[in-house]
Amino acid sequence: MASETNPLGLLGIEFTEFATPDNDFMHQVFLDFGFSMLKKHKVKDIYYYKQNDINFLMNRERAGFSAGFAKSHGPAITSMGWRVEDADFAFKTAVERGAKAAPEEVKDLPYPAIYGIGDSLIYFIDRFGEDNIYARDFDDLAEPVLVQEKGFMEVDHLTNNVYKGTMEQWSNFYKNVFGFTEVRYFDIKGSQTALISYALRSPDGSFCIPINEGKGDDKNQIDEYLREYNGPGVQHLAFRSRDIVASLDAMEGTSIQTLDIIPEYYDTIFDKLPQVTEDRERIKHHQILVDGDESGYLLQIFTKNLFGPIFIEIIQRKNNLGFGEGNFKALFESIERDQMRRGVL
Repeated sequence: MASETNPLGLLGIEFTEFATPDNDFMHQVFLDFGFSMLKKHKVKDIYYYKQNDINFLMNRERAGFSAGFAKSHGPAITSMGWRVEDADFAFKTAVERGAKAAPEEVKDLPYPAIYGIGDSLIYFIDRFGEDNIYARDFDDLAEPVLVQEKGFMEVDHLTNNVYKGTMEQWSNFYKNVFGFTEVRYFDIKGSQTALISYALRSPDGSFCIPINEGKGDDKNQIDEYLREYNGPGVQHLAFRSRDIVASLDAMEGTSIQTLDIIPEYYDTIFDKLPQVTEDRERIKHHQILVDGDESGYLLQIFTKNLFGPIFIEIIQRKNNLGFGEGNFKALFESIERDQMRRGVL
């Protein structure tokens, strides 16, 4: 139920919508991650991909909101659908609480929506589970593209990159409109660049939104993203895996490349976290990062940029709700090495 702490009755993420000038590449990446293409929208050139509780839409329309968004940004996350108890109530309440309504003529999909990060859209979806929008608004493909799922269960978090000086504004957007709460603050330095980040948790507790802002000169990874993406937006989605080693085993030899970590990282990490039960040689082989404390740990890895400056994080949690804070320096420096290879630094 909607409440003082969850004013819109938010219940999680229903879908993420993508658009790109290169549909074939994005389609292949989705398959390589273990998403099957199952349906097509009844009247629009929009395809539905699924793996467990992660739903993706690929919008191939040549005109309309997503097409225009991709023209401006390149490959992009153009909208998200967020689950709510009552879509009309959530929309009306969001606007009352300061959100900007998306006009009917702007939207590609027939659900109430507001403008979100970088003028992408957030749709409110109250049909999910058994009686969902894909059953009503999409047709089964005569020849669906079925692939083996790779253990990705749900979207754990999605990270926003914003311009310097606007982090507070975006943090307040999520807090004031939806009832998100701040759970972490980070000030991260690599060898050459730095950023600050707030992490916010949704009022229903089902996902988080970290918000990043660059520090120092504009060579940092956040400002590089903002230049390439032509504005603020979703920098990465994190997929929660039921078994990260098995997921990465299943993705070997595909189009998906991950960031490399310096070998010295593994000299001490298992001394710090002796409770890790996964195969340590496989962890090293895949260059998985490990973080945690006495209560639990997490395993995580980041792909290289996949769609423009957008990448994917893969995370497995073992009684740990953090973001891999202990890995930030190692991760940050691996991104800097990638930036050096690409001539940004």
